[in-house]
Amino acid sequence: MSKTARLFQLMQALRSGPAPHTSTALAQDLGVSPRTIHRDIDALRGLGAVIDGEAGFGFTLIEDATLPPLGFTDDELEALVLGLREAELIGDPALSQAASAALRKLQGRLPPRQSHRLSHAVLTATRFDRPQPPTIPVAELRAAAWDEMAVSFDYTDMHGAATSRTVYPLSIVYMDRSSVLIAWCLLRKDVRVFRLDRMRDLVITGQSFRPRRVPMLRDALAQIRAQQA
Repeated sequence: MSKTARLFQLMQALRSGPAPHTSTALAQDLGVSPRTIHRDIDALRGLGAVIDGEAGFGFTLIEDATLPPLGFTDDELEALVLGLREAELIGDPALSQAASAALRKLQGRLPPRQSHRLSHAVLTATRFDRPQPPTIPVAELRAAAWDEMAVSFDYTDMHGAATSRTVYPLSIVYMDRSSVLIAWCLLRKDVRVFRLDRMRDLVITGQSFRPRRVPMLRDALAQIRAQQA
């Protein structure tokens, strides 16, 4: 098999199935060694593909430079409008402003018929009871989760007990009455959920836990679902 054909097959493998993909599994699929997979991953990155992860943790295709931009069906456009309107209502200030800006950009780049459809969308969103406003800069927390950096903060639980925590931030969930952080707590050595309106004095520690956020979040969600069952 030529290198070009192998790279094509590797891209196909990265696009399919649940991520992350381990080099061992990819090597078995392509009939090559894990070392060859590592070299081919580097080659694909050099060609413009954005692939997250590293040896020992698996690889996830984030952006595929070979795929052209996609247009939207009318239903997809309605779904985007609904989601962005919801983000305007429940997101933190930075996220809310970003949702408004995204709607304006989307309208400016759509064909005329769909731009008109976006301006007069059938669907919209409203909230009579919005989540309690966060007491930390959520944009910084989101950035720390993306960068896979530990954060520290002071926290007051529902009983009024105050603690200081250092956690690995995994995901932020916007719920009906509150917005929460799903995290791995270094104090409790377990998954914990923290309300954003009960957090104070957020500090980005600079301690990296890359590239473990994706598998840690998958395990955390599985643990939360098991507790709710």
